[in-house]
Amino acid sequence: MSAKTAEAVRAFRERLGVPGLVDVHTHFMPERVLDKVWDYFDAVGPLTGVEWPITYRHEEEQRVALLREFGVRAFTAMLYPHKPAMAAWLNSWSADFAARTPDCLHTATFFPEDGVREYVGQAVAAGARVFKAHLQVGGYDPTDDRLDPVWGLLAEAGIPTVVHCGSGPVPGKHTGPEPIARLLARHPRLPLIVAHMGMPEYADFLDLADRYSEVRLDTTMAFTDFSEQFSGFPPQDRGRLADLGDRILLGTDFPNIPYPYEHQLEALERLGLGDPWLRAVCHDNAARLFRLT
Repeated sequence: MSAKTAEAVRAFRERLGVPGLVDVHTHFMPERVLDKVWDYFDAVGPLTGVEWPITYRHEEEQRVALLREFGVRAFTAMLYPHKPAMAAWLNSWSADFAARTPDCLHTATFFPEDGVREYVGQAVAAGARVFKAHLQVGGYDPTDDRLDPVWGLLAEAGIPTVVHCGSGPVPGKHTGPEPIARLLARHPRLPLIVAHMGMPEYADFLDLADRYSEVRLDTTMAFTDFSEQFSGFPPQDRGRLADLGDRILLGTDFPNIPYPYEHQLEALERLGLGDPWLRAVCHDNAARLFRLT
């Protein structure tokens, strides 16, 4: 499968004329944490009514090698805590991972808890280039007062945060557009990347991107055959994807996807928005955001 995928992705890249892909939503985390994530997806069928087999259930070294084989020139290590006293440890692991994986954008995370401003500041000082916040798994309100100095720091530093804030695959207490709208009202220059295009509240998160110039969206799992079964993108909003073409970024959820990697690219291509749009989404927008040379 990997050889077929590598050939398909190579043909896609060569046709677009890009030096590689920039995937802003890939997952690397400590092995025991990833095992628990995979256990969740193994059991997700009862929650969504749809089975979710992990296509790239491999050891870390092989997963990194696969992304390189696919021509991904930069990727992330999306990781996230589900309880207090976990984020700083994850950040220590991810700093080490970034140091030994130069094509990984140094990723960090946080949780609303005492000391969060200090360890986020340490991560920024250590070179973190992107953060991950998962409101569904973490079960917290992004406007929690303990996070206010964190958001202020990230806004001032211009460091983006990929936020799982949509209500898919299952709603959480603090998912949906309203908590993010409140956050952006406090921090209008905060660089946020809405994961999964805000699935299933696509239109609401596109509205926020219209309103706030530093809001972007990643394509993770959106438009694929799998997601269209239960969270289809509204056809009437397809034109808005073109209008916001400079603020949409490729994301895939690798390795936690129930289909081959190239299917995300095929799903984007069949939107029919043209090669310049695809080049921007799959490479140029993120290369500009992260100042890739």
